[in-house]
Amino acid sequence: QVQLVASGGGLVQAGGSLRLSCAASGRMFNSYGMGWFRQAPGKERVFVAAINSSGQRTYYADSVKGRFTISRGNARNPVYLQMNSLKPEDTANYYCAASLVVPGSLEDYKYWGQGTQVTVSS
Repeated sequence: QVQLVASGGGLVQAGGSLRLSCAASGRMFNSYGMGWFRQAPGKERVFVAAINSSGQRTYYADSVKGRFTISRGNARNPVYLQMNSLKPEDTANYYCAASLVVPGSLEDYKYWGQGTQVTVSS
């Protein structure tokens, strides 16, 4: 069974930092691009950041540019998201996902992890 498990979320004050991790099992994701998405209550799931399979190309939503950094890890932990200067509007459930097309669209991501909640207090 293919699984992606996101972790590292939590409660943090505005201006703080968190590092999200994504653990993989059941499949190797070395040849996949990886992405992070987030979904706030009552809102659609939206793109946050993506990285290609080699790690040489990264893509960010305008809302997180300069504050978030996506990076590749190893086969078991294929992607991380370092989040700095967090704002209350960053509060959401964050998901990692894998795609052969990056940054791609939401539909291009075939493998999804369960979310990890990030809450930023003002």
